[in-house]
Amino acid sequence: MVYLAFDDTDSLRGMCTTFLVTEMVKELDDLDLIGYPRLVRLNPNVPWKTRGNGALCLRIGHGTGTRFEVGEIAGRVIESFASSRENPPTGPILERAAGVLEKWAEFDEELTNPAVAVLSEKPPQRFYWKAVRDIVAVQDARRIATACGEWKGYKNGRGIVGAVAAAAWRPRDRTYEVLTYRQRNRWGTEREIDAKSVMEMDHKFHETFNNYDYLNRKVTISPGSPCPILFGIRAERPARLKAAMRSIRGEKLERWLIFETNQGTDEHLVRPRGPLRSHTSVILKGEVRNPPRIHPGGHVIFRLGHRGGVDCAAYEPSKQFRRVARALMAGDDVAVCGSVRDEPRTINVEKIQVLKLSHPKVKVSNPSCPRCGKRMKSIGREAGFRCPKCGTRASAKAGIWREAKRSLALGWYEPPVSARRHISKPLRRMGVRANEYPPP
Repeated sequence: MVYLAFDDTDSLRGMCTTFLVTEMVKELDDLDLIGYPRLVRLNPNVPWKTRGNGALCLRIGHGTGTRFEVGEIAGRVIESFASSRENPPTGPILERAAGVLEKWAEFDEELTNPAVAVLSEKPPQRFYWKAVRDIVAVQDARRIATACGEWKGYKNGRGIVGAVAAAAWRPRDRTYEVLTYRQRNRWGTEREIDAKSVMEMDHKFHETFNNYDYLNRKVTISPGSPCPILFGIRAERPARLKAAMRSIRGEKLERWLIFETNQGTDEHLVRPRGPLRSHTSVILKGEVRNPPRIHPGGHVIFRLGHRGGVDCAAYEPSKQFRRVARALMAGDDVAVCGSVRDEPRTINVEKIQVLKLSHPKVKVSNPSCPRCGKRMKSIGREAGFRCPKCGTRASAKAGIWREAKRSLALGWYEPPVSARRHISKPLRRMGVRANEYPPP
C-alpha cells in the first residue's frame, strides 16, 4: 500500500481537512482503502495552526483479506480492507490527489499552506513524535517526503510537516471518531442537533466520550466553526460508532466516515529534563509556592516550585476547573499537565493531580486572660497578646488555632468537556475517577 497524506487545507473561516479525505476517497474509487482513514493531531501549541492542528492519512492499494464498512459518501457505502497485495504507482495518485486539493483548499487564508504527499515507504516513527511534541523544520519534512515518495506543496508548503507526520504515526494508543458532514447548501448556517438525543446517546453508548458538557449544558460533538462537519462522536472502539451516529436527531447527513485517531491520548505531553521550552506540553510535579491570584477576566494563577518556580494558569475558558486552582494553598504538592506559554512564561493547565494537601493553622480567636478572664487583644503580627483590663501579656502561641478546612481532595481534576483539547486524555481513559470541583 501507499500513504496518501495531506495537511493545512482549512482555515478559521471554513473547510476542513477531514472533508478533503472524503473527496479523495471519491476521486480514487478505482483503488481500495486499507484500514481506517487516519486523523492525527499534532502539537497543539504550534503558533501558525489554523484550528485543531490535525493532519490526515489514507492508506491505499489493492485490497485483500477481510473488508469492513468505514463510511458512506453520496449514497455509496465505503469499505476498507485489512491489507493490500501490491503498491499502486505513486505518480498518478499524486496528480489526481493534487487536483482534489487544489479544488477545495482555502488558498486565500494567510495561514493556510497546503501540501500533499504520496509515499511508498513509511516515514520514521520518530518524525511523528517530534511533530506531536515540538516544532519541526519544514526542510526536514521535505527531505523525508522526497526519500519516501513524491509530494507537492503550495505557497510556503508548511503542510508537508503534518502530511509526513500523519504517515509516520504508528498507533501506540488510539481512539476512533465518526465524522458526519452537512449537505452543501447548509454550510455556514446554524447546525440543527437535538441536545436531548446527544445526552441519550451518551448514556447508551458507554464506549463513547466527550459528548456533552452537563455542567455548562453544551453539546460538544459539534464544532463551532462554519466548516462542513455536522458532528463527530469519539469512542474507544469503532464497532458501535455507526449506531451511535444514527441515534442523533437533527438535520440530514450528506456523508460520514470513521477515522482512527490519536485523540484523547496525551501523546503531546513530556516530562522535561531541562529548562522549559515554549510551544511544548509538559507534566510537572512540585509544591505550590504562593496563594493563587485571580487576574482580570477570571484567570487564576498559582506558582509551582519547579526549577526556581513557574506560574501555572487556569484560564477563564476552563470554567469550573478554575475552582481547583483557587482552592490550592501554599505547601500543596501537585502534578500539572499543560502547555508552555512563552510570554509571559506560564503553564496553561489541562489537568491537575493533587498529591498532598498542606494543613495550615488558622486562628479561631484571641486567648482569654489567665489572670482576669478578659479577652486579650493582639499587639501586632507575631508580637503576642495583651489584656486590655489588667495588662497581662501572652505569646503569639497562646491564640486559639485549628487546622484550615480544605475543599480539595487528593486525586485528579480535569476541565469540563467543552474546555478539553482534542489530544488531551480524559481521566476516564486513564482509568481514573475525576474528583468533583470545590464549591464556588
